[in-house]
Amino acid sequence: MVCTTVKQGKECPFMTAKGCSFNGGICHEVVEQCKGCNRGAQYASSWYCTACPDPSVKWKNGNCNLASHIVNTAAPAKKEKLNPLKASKRGIR
Repeated sequence: MVCTTVKQGKECPFMTAKGCSFNGGICHEVVEQCKGCNRGAQYASSWYCTACPDPSVKWKNGNCNLASHIVNTAAPAKKEKLNPLKASKRGIR
């Protein structure tokens, strides 16, 4: 249904005929870590996340999985020590 509380005119999965069914009945503003994300939008003079109604929960255990401004880099693979005896046996095959 269309939101009638904070994000007026936008589709919201939490909106029902009785009003907003989200915890507290209203979406929460973005947190400091969300600054610079492409998913933020300004509604009623405050910034809100378009993907998540409570952004602080997404940042609770580390980085938000929806954050577009965070670049995850893979950790360099550890070079394992190679046993010379096993390596020579592999070369024979």
